[in-house]
Amino acid sequence: MGTTATSVEDIKRLREETGAGIMEAKRALTEAEGDHERAKKLLEQWGAASAAKRAGRTAAQGIVEPYIHLGGQIGVLVELDCETDFVARTDDFKTVAHEIAIQVAATNPKYLSKDEISQSELDELRAQYREAALKEGKPERIVDKIVEGRIGDYAKENVLLEQEYVRESGRRIKDLVQELTRKTGENIVVRRFVRFQVGL
Repeated sequence: MGTTATSVEDIKRLREETGAGIMEAKRALTEAEGDHERAKKLLEQWGAASAAKRAGRTAAQGIVEPYIHLGGQIGVLVELDCETDFVARTDDFKTVAHEIAIQVAATNPKYLSKDEISQSELDELRAQYREAALKEGKPERIVDKIVEGRIGDYAKENVLLEQEYVRESGRRIKDLVQELTRKTGENIVVRRFVRFQVGL
């Protein structure tokens, strides 16, 4: 009887942390033999796989979410799209759109996704990071790894979907979108954003 109570609590905890359904959470815990972290990783893998399947579906509904910060000094508009008007009107959908708008206000990202970084900018960054690593005396054999690591750090700082969520460390904006995709069963897409700041 105690085992059932624990497993129900485990399922509840996993659902709260991941937004997964009851059966999904139960299956993940069973496959992970009760290991909470392994179950979370399984859910992430399944979510990424099912999100990839949904990615081809048209997301032509959605909302434009406004956010004004600092007494009108910063304003943001974010377009978050989904497949149906029904999902666009849900509180979960509106909440994620609002959180993304707050993120944009707080971090001022340069890009929406990694694909938007031009090849010429990447080449320039690689050259800079390579030169810096060699100046720091890093061995030639590991310089390329260091450069790619720094490119990843650059993306985490400047690309909205790669950024760490300002309200919860260890969680990225793309994780919020994937969780919503899992929860709604629809293709969810951050289409675009714009940020205004007085005097800039």
